[in-house]
Amino acid sequence: MGSSSEFETDSRDQHLRSKIREARLVDSARIGATVLSLLMAITILGVSGNTLRTYDETKISSDVEVFPSLWPSEFNIRPTVALVVGSAIVMVTNLAALVCSKVSSLRGKIHIPVTFAAPLIGLTASLIAIIFFYAVNASEEVDTFMSWTCRWRDVSMDVAPHWGTLCRQSEGGLYLAILLIPVEAAALGLAGYQMKVEKYTSSYSGAARKGSPVLDA
Repeated sequence: MGSSSEFETDSRDQHLRSKIREARLVDSARIGATVLSLLMAITILGVSGNTLRTYDETKISSDVEVFPSLWPSEFNIRPTVALVVGSAIVMVTNLAALVCSKVSSLRGKIHIPVTFAAPLIGLTASLIAIIFFYAVNASEEVDTFMSWTCRWRDVSMDVAPHWGTLCRQSEGGLYLAILLIPVEAAALGLAGYQMKVEKYTSSYSGAARKGSPVLDA
């Protein structure tokens, strides 16, 4: 009888240890996806922000008529602004998730809701930015940053704006923003699964301590 009880206890301990290892592996994978999302968001913010800065530095006021403007009078920069805003949101939410994962005083309090909310907010922001970008960029009436710079990419400039560089930066920021969507989706899926495993582990551990006769595997 005692041998059977010891075997049952050892079996439960093994199952609990297995679930704890699983939770740690999922947590590591989620952190990896979060770090990747953060790096991608920083890159998108950098290249998109640089294109906006270049535009702001090289545009000529409509009141100045001495030189022709390098940019069209009807010009829509909102798609690029959308990428900047979306990537900034992703960056902030992923930083919050990483802080909650690494700071022990926060890990036990707001770790679970933040690690789930961060990729959810990041995914939503990424989707909205891409949808808005393509919706506005599809217009043939008004030029956007990408359509204008890529149109003149083969024109060499000794001073800013360098059309080829700006075109590549615009395309790079857009492609990274598209790739960011599945990465955020993966982080969200891992966060959800981690919540499930940690909840199960906590319940199983509590039942084991209380000596519950019914413990689901």
